[in-house]
Amino acid sequence: LIVAALIWYAGGIILLFKGGYLIMSALELEPLSLWPYMALGLGILAGLIKSKYIFINSCRKNVARIRELINPKPWQFYRPGFILFLIIVMPLGAVMSRLASGHFIWLLMVGGLDIALSTALLTSSFLFWKK
Repeated sequence: LIVAALIWYAGGIILLFKGGYLIMSALELEPLSLWPYMALGLGILAGLIKSKYIFINSCRKNVARIRELINPKPWQFYRPGFILFLIIVMPLGAVMSRLASGHFIWLLMVGGLDIALSTALLTSSFLFWKK
């Protein structure tokens, strides 16, 4: 359970820094624009909504599944389908970030998406510690 939580936190923190960097990059392109602040706020709001309706339920099910394992192994803390999903979305996120470089709107969109995912991961993580 601790390993699963650490991975959950690592993903949230990495996406927080990546999303923040992308939004700051957009702000450097257009320093007087309010859109980077809007992207940050909308990302946080979307993340809270995702956390409430998707991530908390997913995390709750995964924690229950992990607790039911008799002799858990490190490769069992996430379902194979989720691991496959991560294998696909991690490189996709990296490609999206590179393609967004230098493009104001795309930086905001990808940065906001990263902030939303980060918020959802971090706010749902309390379930790892709930008894």
